[in-house]
Amino acid sequence: MRTPSIHRSPRGRGAALAAVLTVVTVCAGDAVARSYPFGPRTRSVNDLGNQFVPFHAHLWDLLHGRADGGLLLNWQSGFGTSFLPDLGTYLTSPFALLIGVFPRDRIDLAVYVVTLVKTGVAAAAMTWLLTALRRVGGREWAAAVLGASYALCGWSVAEAAYNPMWLDGLIAFPLLCLAGEWARTARRPVPGTLLVTLAWVSNFYTAYMATLGAALVLVVRLLLEDGTSRERLRGLGRAVRTVLIGIGLAAPVLLPVFLGTRHAYPGWNREFAPAAWPDVAARLLPATYGFFSPAVFLGTGALLLACTLAFHRGAPRAERWVWPGLVAVVALSMQWGPTHLLWHAFATPNGSPFRQTFVLSGIVVIAAWTSVAGAWPDRRALLAGGGVLVLIAAAAAPSALITRWTYPLFAAGLLAAVCGLALMRSGRFLALAVLLLVGAQAGQAAATTAYADRQRLKQLDDYAPWGERQRLQADAVARADGWPRYRTDPGLEQSTNNDPLVVGGQGGAYYSSLTPDVTTRAFLALGAGWTSRGRALQSLDNPVTDAVFSVGARVHVPRDPHQVWNRPDERPVTVTRQDVPPLVTVRPAGSGSSGSSGSSGWGRSPFRNQEKLLGARVYTLPGTALRAADGGAVADSDANAYAVEPGTYTLSASCPAGSQVFLWAPDLFGTARLGAGGEPADLRGDMPTRRAGILPLGPGAGRVSVTLRAERTGTVPHDAVGCLDPGRLASAVAGLKRTGATRVTVSGDGVHAELPPGTQGVAVLAAPRIAGWSCDGRPAGSYRGLVAAPVTGDRTAVDCTFRPPGLRAGTLAGAAALAALLATAFGPAVLGRVRRRRARP
Repeated sequence: MRTPSIHRSPRGRGAALAAVLTVVTVCAGDAVARSYPFGPRTRSVNDLGNQFVPFHAHLWDLLHGRADGGLLLNWQSGFGTSFLPDLGTYLTSPFALLIGVFPRDRIDLAVYVVTLVKTGVAAAAMTWLLTALRRVGGREWAAAVLGASYALCGWSVAEAAYNPMWLDGLIAFPLLCLAGEWARTARRPVPGTLLVTLAWVSNFYTAYMATLGAALVLVVRLLLEDGTSRERLRGLGRAVRTVLIGIGLAAPVLLPVFLGTRHAYPGWNREFAPAAWPDVAARLLPATYGFFSPAVFLGTGALLLACTLAFHRGAPRAERWVWPGLVAVVALSMQWGPTHLLWHAFATPNGSPFRQTFVLSGIVVIAAWTSVAGAWPDRRALLAGGGVLVLIAAAAAPSALITRWTYPLFAAGLLAAVCGLALMRSGRFLALAVLLLVGAQAGQAAATTAYADRQRLKQLDDYAPWGERQRLQADAVARADGWPRYRTDPGLEQSTNNDPLVVGGQGGAYYSSLTPDVTTRAFLALGAGWTSRGRALQSLDNPVTDAVFSVGARVHVPRDPHQVWNRPDERPVTVTRQDVPPLVTVRPAGSGSSGSSGSSGWGRSPFRNQEKLLGARVYTLPGTALRAADGGAVADSDANAYAVEPGTYTLSASCPAGSQVFLWAPDLFGTARLGAGGEPADLRGDMPTRRAGILPLGPGAGRVSVTLRAERTGTVPHDAVGCLDPGRLASAVAGLKRTGATRVTVSGDGVHAELPPGTQGVAVLAAPRIAGWSCDGRPAGSYRGLVAAPVTGDRTAVDCTFRPPGLRAGTLAGAAALAALLATAFGPAVLGRVRRRRARP
């Protein structure tokens, strides 16, 4: 007799129904909002456009063999950075591989489809879990509606929609609950362990929260079962074993990610502030949006069922109190500082502070299923549950998050849910009852999705999807590319902070939660700009740093028209080329080199720091005078800088003949223009969040005048002007080329450089000396923050290899966990066979 396949079983059909309902609802909401791909409004807001789409584009390049680098090392960002931690943070979900089937120029559509698939799978997983917790024939469709309500919760459509890797946590919670159920009943130890591994590999951050939530669900299930205390302890022990082995199997990814966070530039430290209770109540209702409140919206039907549980006489007495109690405990834990830190791995997030909300949503859905799985709620339970829900809605009235659509949608959904459940209880007009329940869920969720789409565009930064600008930029990069003979930077006029990942090249721009501290501090010392408090680094558009980092071609494109600018920019796409040293140069022994953790010796002036790294004096730093529009002198903010308020200023200095003038004003938000006829250049400094990079202003000789227009309060350094001598720079470059590597080859995990015979000194690789570099079998040294290795006359080559910290230890831990899994799988059978042999006479 053939075993029916999953999709033919009632549970399988219910899971499929939940997935389809979820995907159709999300698409309907996006279409109403006219959001991409259903309209002209971009969906790439905040980190979705600035990080996640670019990283998926890089994954596409890796899958098709077009990336500069590999799984360990990314040559395209930050002049060379570790990739495995980024991979483990953003891209290790198995669903991310789906982008490989899309064309490269449809990467935004690919990420959207991946988001839809993840959301649908979350609905199917929750439906499967509900029917596993209590199997009730004929009510799989109700489990499907509740599974869809979980996947369409406010957290999913409002926050995870633009953080697609968080959706792996939405999938992980029901899967981990299922693994806990298997452990409780001593079934399927190997699949349960693999589910844990899948969850933690896909996204460790939300998997951690999902694991805590699944542990709470398991404890409730153990308390509710009829077994003895010893049996409960055994079930708990099996669950702990499952989790430990599962996380151990994920260690080759987890340890490099963990150590990557240890080596990352410090982020913004926030103090947790609980949300106002009216705002918490408001986020249970449809068509609300807020960044600093938990989005627990599930649809009125699911909330009504959860509220009826305590009054449902057809449900087991213990469950009528335990599940609502768990909901209350988790909700309160989100508002208390110590438990908030526990939920977020003891670090308050820089952004949304309620990222564990999906766990609460899942527990509410389990409570709702408990209310409906045994028997439909009677009139008493419906009236009491509806009353509780009305009180919650009334408590939300003072919240500013309530919109003109909230209460009408809530009232319509409540009426439809009560009528639908009453009809189901009566056994009449069942088709109408199903239509009311499904329609209320889909309608409210679609409206909430559309409202969230619109609000995100109003409240967050947004980025254009791939278009003509990116195509022209990518074509220019491809034509100019000469890697690894020299780097090609896609330019300072960026569309995102990860342009090199989107359009190609090997630039300095890089944005990640794991941006190395070493890289950020080196860029800071050299005068680069940044956003996101130092984790989003901008390209260095400067001939000295281009020489240091072997940037032989630089693409220039008009400013991104999708962003708001004070004036149009109709410049064509161009490429400037520069004669630069090779990727590996040789410096005199002892000139700035130190151990792997040694000081880089940076000073305050980025112009002088650039000279130290170049090894030659190429700038003149004149004294400056800053005057306001009325001619008056500007007061100092401290010993090193002038204080400026919004207005127009004139900065005066003197440069030698033939100089190129550069301006360093990291804390100025406005524009700068050299002379009366110069082209205004934009500065976006607003420290510490934003930092403006050094700007080229053009040629200048003798007395130079720079017109500054400040739009915000800020500062201008006393030594803001640097006068570059192109002749001295050319001589320095010629010297580095003469002694540098004759041939350089790169791979996805290192560099091989061939040197002139008899070379002595320090070989310097034009890449930040981040943790993980070794050269010639020893930990690499540091030459003012770059990778370095000593060379003697008896060597004609240098080999430098990169291994992310934690990879070796993670691999060993994974091997040990695999051995433990095999022992779990086959140990009982082997022991049984040994005992039988010993028992034979």
